[in-house]
Amino acid sequence: MNPKQITFSRVDSAKFFRTLNKRVNSYFKENNISRNGNWRLHLKTIIMFSLFLCPYFLFLGLDFPWWAQLLLTVVMGVGMAGVGMNVMHDANHGAYSSKKWINKVMGGSMYILAGNVYNWQVQHNVLHHTYTNIHGHDEDMEAGRILRFSKHSQWKRFHKFQHYYSIFFYGLLTINWVLTSDFMQTKRYLSQKLAYGKLPKPITQWSTLIITKLIYAGIWIVVPILFFNLAWWKILIGFFIMHYVAGLILSIVFQLAHIVEETEMPLPDASGSMKNTWAIHQLFTTVNFSTNNKLMNWFTGGLNHQVEHHIFPNISHVHYSRISKIVKETALEFNLPYHEYKTTRKAVIAHFRHLREMGMKPAISA
Repeated sequence: MNPKQITFSRVDSAKFFRTLNKRVNSYFKENNISRNGNWRLHLKTIIMFSLFLCPYFLFLGLDFPWWAQLLLTVVMGVGMAGVGMNVMHDANHGAYSSKKWINKVMGGSMYILAGNVYNWQVQHNVLHHTYTNIHGHDEDMEAGRILRFSKHSQWKRFHKFQHYYSIFFYGLLTINWVLTSDFMQTKRYLSQKLAYGKLPKPITQWSTLIITKLIYAGIWIVVPILFFNLAWWKILIGFFIMHYVAGLILSIVFQLAHIVEETEMPLPDASGSMKNTWAIHQLFTTVNFSTNNKLMNWFTGGLNHQVEHHIFPNISHVHYSRISKIVKETALEFNLPYHEYKTTRKAVIAHFRHLREMGMKPAISA
C-alpha cells in the first residue's frame, strides 16, 4: 500500500489534541519564550561538535599511542551521535531556530555524519513521524530480513536468536549510510515522488548525494592517508569504530522509544483507514524512558521524551522536560495512554524482551 493511501481518523469527540495544543501554546505564551532552541542548545552544539571534530584534528597533528587513538575514535563516535540527536535532528525539524537559513545550515550537519538531508527528512519527518510503527510504511521499523520487529513481518528461523545478535547490527547503522542506504533511498523516494516540502529535481538530488559522499570520503579517509602519512589500516579501523559507536547509540535510542513491549504496531483496515487520530496514534505507538535522568535528557537531545517529540516535532527538545507534565496530565485526563519507563535499564530490558518474543515462531492460526 502506498503511504499516501493511509488516512487517520478525524473523529476526536473529546477534543484531546485541540485541548493539548491550546495548553502547550499557552505555556510558551505565558512564559514569553520561543518554541525554538535557546542558549542551552547553542552551548550544547559547541560541545557536541567539539567531541566529534577535535579528536580528528588531534589525530592529524599529534602522535598518540594505540590506546589513546582508540579512545579518541570512541569519543568521535559519541560526538557524532550527539551532533545527530541534538543539532541535526532539531534543525531538520525546523526547531533549532526561528530562522530558516540557520535550520538549513545546522540541518546540513547530516552531511558530515555521512547521511543525506533529503533522505533523512523523507524517512524520518514524513514516513516515521506520520506513519509511526505502521508496518510497511514506517521505514524505521524495517531491518531487511535480519531483524523482526513486528508480528506483521515475515518470520525466519534465525530470528529466534535476534535478541542475541541484534546488538551487532545496530552498530552498522551509519556505516550503511556511507555505503548503500542513501543511494537506495534516493532511488526509491524519487520514484515515489516523496518529499518533505518541495520535491527536488532528480539531477539535483543525485548530484548532491554523490558530491557530498566524495567530500565525506575525502575528509575522513583520503586526507589523513595522503597528506598526513597515517597508516591506511589505522584510518579504516578508526573510521569503523567511530561509526560503530555512533550507530550503536543512535539505534538503541530509537529502539527504546518504539520497539518495546508497551508500544502498539497497528495496521490500517482494508480501506487504508487507521482507528485513531494522528495525535492519539502517537500515544499508542511511542514511549518515553529515563526522563528524570538529567544526563540522558541532555545527551539524547530529548529523544527519551519521545511522546512529546512525536506530538510536537517542531518544538525544540530543550523544552520537552517542561511540557511533558502538560502532555502527561492531558493524556491521563482524556483516559489515553502515556507510556514511559522510569529508567533506561527497564527500557532496554523491555526492548530485548520484545525482540525475543518477535523471534519466536508464530503460532499457526486455525
